[in-house]
Amino acid sequence: MARAENKEEASGVARLVALLAKALREQQGLTQVELGKLTGYTGSAISAMETCAQPASDKMLAKLEEQVGGGLGVFEEARKWMLLEKYPTRFRGFAEIEAGAVTLSSYATLVVDGLFQTEAYARALIGGGYPPVSEQKREELVEARLARRKLFDRDPAPMIELILEEGVLRRPFGSWEVQREQLRSLAEDARRDNVCVQVLPMDRGLRGTYAGDRGAMKLVVTKDHEHVVYMEIEDQGILISDPPEVSQLTHRYAKIRAQALSPDDSLSLIERLAGEER
Repeated sequence: MARAENKEEASGVARLVALLAKALREQQGLTQVELGKLTGYTGSAISAMETCAQPASDKMLAKLEEQVGGGLGVFEEARKWMLLEKYPTRFRGFAEIEAGAVTLSSYATLVVDGLFQTEAYARALIGGGYPPVSEQKREELVEARLARRKLFDRDPAPMIELILEEGVLRRPFGSWEVQREQLRSLAEDARRDNVCVQVLPMDRGLRGTYAGDRGAMKLVVTKDHEHVVYMEIEDQGILISDPPEVSQLTHRYAKIRAQALSPDDSLSLIERLAGEER
């Protein structure tokens, strides 16, 4: 995407950050080059940020808070809103719910759940999608997706469950090495005390019942003990909070979990596939 187009499409938060950064820089008598040196960026990068030709990244916002924030916390607060605006519109409402979840239970059918994705896997997946996105938009989406991993280490720690279709483990994106790296990362996450990963085997339908035929979903228990379900269908995000519907989907998820391999057997399968050569 051309930088002139970036200026025209810059969000309100990006514009506000640019104005604040410039005002605080000038207030402290710093040139763009000097601020760049303090934050580890070039003067051109600071200029691009102040004109919205290249909105501030999450790392730049953290550096701006450190160097010119003056203890106000404005750039630290902006980090949350800037990342939120980088998500697809359909996902923004759920992103806030996910970040505050007490319990998060996901069933993934086609790709590794976004919360568990590595940088290389996310970049290959987003870059190869349709309709295609610009390089800048791809990087924004990757950055926003990786930022979700903060949930793993949040205090207090949430309980996180993931059920994956076995086919997800066998479908590479980018390259087989990217896939193996993703599987190794998934195995590491599965060993976390607050994480449970299970695999739904490909032959489940041959054994009689198969509860996962309706597609992927995410179930969340919020800090206020509310239960919600999020689903995506052809680029449309659906957030369900009606108790009877949530109850039915929760029961379906429980059935899927019961039909999956145990956590130990699932981890063994993931590790075996991660070690296979292609």
